[in-house]
Amino acid sequence: MTAELSSFVSGWQAGWPAFLVGLTAFAVMFADLVSDGKDRDGLVIVGLIGLGITAAFSVSAWFGTGDPGGFQNTLRADRFGLFFTVVICAAAALTLLMSVEYLREHDLPAGDYHALVLLSTCGMVFMALANDLIVVFISLEVMSVGVYVLSGMLRGDKRSIEAAMKYFLLGAFASGFLLYGIAFFYGATGTTQLDGIAQVLARDGVGPMALLGIVLVTVGFGFKVALVPFQGWTPDVYEGAPTPVTAFMAVGVKAAAFAALVRVFATSLEAAAVDWTGILQVLAVLTMSVGNVAAIAQRSVKRMLAYSSIAHAGYALVGLVANSAEGGSAVLYYLAAYTAMNVGAFAVLIALGRRGEPNDDLDAMAGVGLRQPILGLSMTVFMLALAGFPPTAGFAGKFYLFSAAIDAGHVTLAIIGVLNSLVSVYYYLGVIVQMYMVEGTLVPVSPRSRPWLLWVIFASVVATFWLGVLPSGPMDAARAAFASLG
Repeated sequence: MTAELSSFVSGWQAGWPAFLVGLTAFAVMFADLVSDGKDRDGLVIVGLIGLGITAAFSVSAWFGTGDPGGFQNTLRADRFGLFFTVVICAAAALTLLMSVEYLREHDLPAGDYHALVLLSTCGMVFMALANDLIVVFISLEVMSVGVYVLSGMLRGDKRSIEAAMKYFLLGAFASGFLLYGIAFFYGATGTTQLDGIAQVLARDGVGPMALLGIVLVTVGFGFKVALVPFQGWTPDVYEGAPTPVTAFMAVGVKAAAFAALVRVFATSLEAAAVDWTGILQVLAVLTMSVGNVAAIAQRSVKRMLAYSSIAHAGYALVGLVANSAEGGSAVLYYLAAYTAMNVGAFAVLIALGRRGEPNDDLDAMAGVGLRQPILGLSMTVFMLALAGFPPTAGFAGKFYLFSAAIDAGHVTLAIIGVLNSLVSVYYYLGVIVQMYMVEGTLVPVSPRSRPWLLWVIFASVVATFWLGVLPSGPMDAARAAFASLG
C-alpha cells in the first residue's frame, strides 16, 4: 500500500463512527421503502444493529495506536470522540426503543421518525469528532435540522407545532452567533482548526477579536446546552415535542453540544483560560440557580424535567470551569450518568401516557407507585439519582464535579452547586410523595403491554445503579478520554 493510499484510508477511519450511523439511517429509509404492512418494528432492529456496530467499532478503535486524525486533521477519532460516540449511540438506541409503542399509539410514520433520529445522531457523532470550527458548525446543523422536524412530528397538536417553530427560529438565531464567532476566530488567527487556533493564541496572546470570538461561540453553544440566559426556549420545546424526542434532546443534543464545547475550550482556548473561566463561572451559577428555582413552581413533570435539565447543564459546566484534568473527566462522566437517569425518567412518563392523554402533570402521578409498583419504584430511583442521592449515578457524578472544583480553588462555586442540589431535592421528592402518599384516579396501562419501553426502563435503572455503585471503571475511561485531547 502506498503512503498516499495509507493516508487516505487512515483519514476515512477517523470519520467511520459517524459514517456508520449515517449509513444506518439510509438503511432504515431503504427498508421502509421496500417493506409493506403496518408493523415497522423491523426498522428499529436495523437501527439498533447499526448503532451497535458503531459502538463496537468505537470500542475497538479505543485500543488502536494509529494517528486518530483524518481529513487533514479536521476530524479526530481520539478517545475523547470515541467516548462520546458510545454515549450518543446509547442515547439514540434508548430513544429508538422507547419510541416503538409511542409511534404505534400516535400513528406516526416510523420510517421517517427513525431515519431522522439516526441522521441527527450522525450529526452528533461528527460534533464529538470535529477538530475544526467549520466542521463543528456543519455537524451542529445536521443534528439540529433533524431535531427541528422531530419536535413537530405531532402535526395535529398545536403545542408540537409551536415547539418546532420556536426551536427552529431560535436555533437559527443561535447558529448565526456561532458562525460570527467562528469568523472572528478566523480573523484573529487565520485558521479555524482547533490546534492552529491554540498555537496562534499561545504565540500572539488573546486580542479583542479573539475575545469577541470566545463570547459569540459561547452564546452559540449556550443555546444548545440551555445555559442561562439562553434557556428560554427549553420548557416550551420540551413540553410540546413528543416525549421520546424530548428525551433525545435532553441527553443526545446536550451530550454532543458539551462534547464540542469541551473540545473547543480545552484544546484551542487554553491560552485564554483566564478570560473564559470567569465567563463560564458566572453562567454556571446562573444556570444552576435559575433552573432549580424555576423547577420548583412547575406542575407539569415534563416542564419540571426541562428546568431540571437546565440546572444539570450548570452542574456540568462546573467541571469545565475547574479547567483541570479531573474537572474535564468529571464532565464526561456526568454526561454519561445524566443520560442513564434522565432517559429513564422520560420513559416512565411515556409509560403513564396514552394517545390524547399525556398524563405528564404532577396530579397524574398521584398513587401511581401503589397501582404500578414497577413504574413507581423506577421513577423513585431516577428522581433520587437526579437529586444526587447515593448510591446512584447522580451522586457519583456530582461528587466528581464538586471535588474537581474544590481542588481547582473554586470552593464558592462548589458550595453553590451543593446548595442548588439541596434545592432540587424539594421538587424531585415531590414526585415521589405524589406517587406514594396521595390518592389518585389514573390507572396506567400495564408496562408489560409495552415490552420495548419496559426494557428501556430496566436498562436505565441498571445503568443508574452501576454508574453509582461502581464508578471507578467509567471514571477511568473518562480520564483516558479527556487525556487524549493532549
